[in-house]
Amino acid sequence: MKRINQIEPWIGKEEKEAMAEYLDSGGWLTEHKKTREFEQSIANYVGSRYASVVSNGTISLVIALMALDVGKEDEVIVPDYTMIASANAVVIAGAKPILVDIDPLNLCLDLELAIEAITSKTRAIMFVSINGRCPDMEKVVALANKYNLCLIEDAAQSLGSRYKGKHLGTFGRFGSFSFSVPKIITTGQGGALVTDDEELFSRVSKIKDFGRPKAGLDYHETMGLNAKFTDLQAVIGFEQMKKLDWRVKKKKEIYTLYYDRLQNIERIEFIDTNLEDCVPWFIDILANEAETRNNLAKFLDEKDIGVRPFYPAIHTQPPYSYIKGDFRNSESISQRGLWLPSSSFLTNEDIERVCDCIRSYFRNN
Repeated sequence: MKRINQIEPWIGKEEKEAMAEYLDSGGWLTEHKKTREFEQSIANYVGSRYASVVSNGTISLVIALMALDVGKEDEVIVPDYTMIASANAVVIAGAKPILVDIDPLNLCLDLELAIEAITSKTRAIMFVSINGRCPDMEKVVALANKYNLCLIEDAAQSLGSRYKGKHLGTFGRFGSFSFSVPKIITTGQGGALVTDDEELFSRVSKIKDFGRPKAGLDYHETMGLNAKFTDLQAVIGFEQMKKLDWRVKKKKEIYTLYYDRLQNIERIEFIDTNLEDCVPWFIDILANEAETRNNLAKFLDEKDIGVRPFYPAIHTQPPYSYIKGDFRNSESISQRGLWLPSSSFLTNEDIERVCDCIRSYFRNN
């Protein structure tokens, strides 16, 4: 019986054919026309004026902070439950991450606790829409405006997800997306920043290219990085974007199949998900306690079913263990959460097999 992976990329014949055509055309591989096409397709899809693709999602957050002049002695509010890259980007940019607990209903930043964490040094909020979910985004924007804070949306897991019809990642000064292998579309590695601000877009373009105003011109107006994309990646990304609408639909169907088959198991629960707006990147469940999660994960692995525990709470990670506070929700969620197989490759039979094994585990334990 085949192993069902927790996630796997889907690169089809269209990407292979497009890559061969590009290579045969004599393209120079580095960032050029194909990258501009990919950027425009992203901007059009999410509804932003500008998009700039960079080497990865972490660097996109660093560049956003640099473009907003957030750095030394500044504080940035970051949820304690997120992929560690969100906090790392703040440190790399020279600022200080202020970790705040999450709302257990949506796994996103607790807005009331965020207000309590604001000080005279707070310059920005990094709002992470976990697995395509979000609270009332109008409240998020209002909070940032009231306290004169830059709102950066880490929407790495949210391509395709919206709030009241408006795409996540387009509410703040910047929105960041990721195209790493597990994401709904992938270029292997890669990230994107979207914005409606022409000046910020210009700053990003310089920062990601060593700080120079024009490619190939060795004059540097500002401090910069080498975070450029490649046309090789863009060729794949452009073809992946053509499949995004179908994958959005498929992810919602996968979630519904899991939910219908597992919702009545007492020792697990689903996080409230509005499939009209939210596209679940991974199918996530919460066990009643950490031991249940760990034992279930072990059982499924033995049945050749790949699963993945939730991210650990950031304050429990060695680089951030100096940060103390009350993070009861992020601790509980990180210890009880499990990502089930979520690949767009999944068939209904695959999902039935996973659900049968989960039901079997709870019947016998």
